Amino acid sequence: MPIATVAPGLPHPVATAIATTLNQGRGTGKAMESIVQKRLTAEFLGTFWLTFGGCGSAILAAAFPELGIGFVGVSLAFGLTVLTMAYAVGGISGGHFNPAVTIGLWAGRRVRSVDVLPYIAAQVIGAIVAAAALYQIANGQPDFAVGGFAANGYGPLSPGKFDMLAALLAEVIATFFFVLIIMRVTAPGAVAGFAPIAIGLALTLIHLVLIPVTNTSVNPARSTGPALFAGGEYLSQLWLFWLAPIVGGILGALAARGLGERD
Repeated sequence: MPIATVAPGLPHPVATAIATTLNQGRGTGKAMESIVQKRLTAEFLGTFWLTFGGCGSAILAAAFPELGIGFVGVSLAFGLTVLTMAYAVGGISGGHFNPAVTIGLWAGRRVRSVDVLPYIAAQVIGAIVAAAALYQIANGQPDFAVGGFAANGYGPLSPGKFDMLAALLAEVIATFFFVLIIMRVTAPGAVAGFAPIAIGLALTLIHLVLIPVTNTSVNPARSTGPALFAGGEYLSQLWLFWLAPIVGGILGALAARGLGERD
């Protein structure tokens, strides 16, 4: 920007200093915008991979004739998606891939308030796009029926017909421990480089326990994508799979801080 335009009438050295400061400010603003875009892209990709790999294993591979991977395979798939993407992009965004984790880490003073809604938006969009991709792939099979489409549910929509209270309690407890584990293994003094392994194994364990109860959510974004395609009653029950994980995540973060989390 011309110096005369920035500060007309001021001595040349003063005008030069002002112009330099403004140009540096613009450069810093562009750099920050680029960083934010990279973080949101990382969250989109991570949540896409979690939904595509985890829900995809349930939709496409769990019940494959004679070779289906079953509950154990689906549980491992979810854990592996988080483990792999935490290593791949965790250094960019923190590797949340889950609104309950983002809100929990905000409650635990790990995430700025200004980042919460953009992160959640990127996560939900990633899950929806992944569910859409899975729908197109699954639709390529003759006689494909959407069915539950790996969506979460309680009562008649629960794999084991567990009622609403059981589903609510299970999801709160599971997310509580999930976020507690995330907070502790990423805290100062934790063994460097091993956090994604602990987090991925924790998610695997959660799925081994909760699949019969709710099909396992602990992640509102993961629940939203498939529910949009399963439709009907699955959408009407989606509220629980936002409420319970968020409550559990906040409580888990507060518990982690109570154990000695540092500011």
